[in-house]
Amino acid sequence: MRKLVIAGGITSLTALVLLAPSLRRSTTQQQPAEPARPDSVIAPRLTAADSGMLKGPRQPIFFRHDIHAGVFKIPCQYCHYSVDVATEPGIPSLQTCMGCHAVISGTDSTDRKEIQKLRQFWSDSANTQAPRLEWVRIHAVARFAHFPHMRHIKALGVNACQTCHGDIARMPQVFRVNTVTNMGFCITCHLQRNVNRDCTACHY
Repeated sequence: MRKLVIAGGITSLTALVLLAPSLRRSTTQQQPAEPARPDSVIAPRLTAADSGMLKGPRQPIFFRHDIHAGVFKIPCQYCHYSVDVATEPGIPSLQTCMGCHAVISGTDSTDRKEIQKLRQFWSDSANTQAPRLEWVRIHAVARFAHFPHMRHIKALGVNACQTCHGDIARMPQVFRVNTVTNMGFCITCHLQRNVNRDCTACHY
């Protein structure tokens, strides 16, 4: 048994923090730890109040892509279900969110607070006077350019989303990684893959 000598200005809480690594080691010796999954994301505990310090615009609901797509491995196309058949990926509807969150209320008060906001928007959706849930758009292609999402999803496969949008599954709050509004980004991609670079492919 180790003796702990606490100096004058150190509180017992600080002492516990200092001892935590050694306590953790002794615990793992008694019970084998679950093997770490290299593809999983251990999301830090963040609240909506923290979102102002994160990259990207604040959203009306602090929707954690790093938890939904990262920790829980929900495929992008589960929520953005029209992306492989339409030119636009579409913003998931409230009904899509409520498909899960009608029964899932969150694991703690932080989760529950944001889920309650979602449920409030859902219950108010029939009321034409109630405020609507309006997400802040992050990625937008110029109006004079034609970008059919379904073709790119088909051509690029499972990594299609990451190619333009970055590693969304590791973003607590989504931000723009690539300048998708810049033609150079698209041309570079087409050059690398040796595909059509005719003007009329995108501008018609």
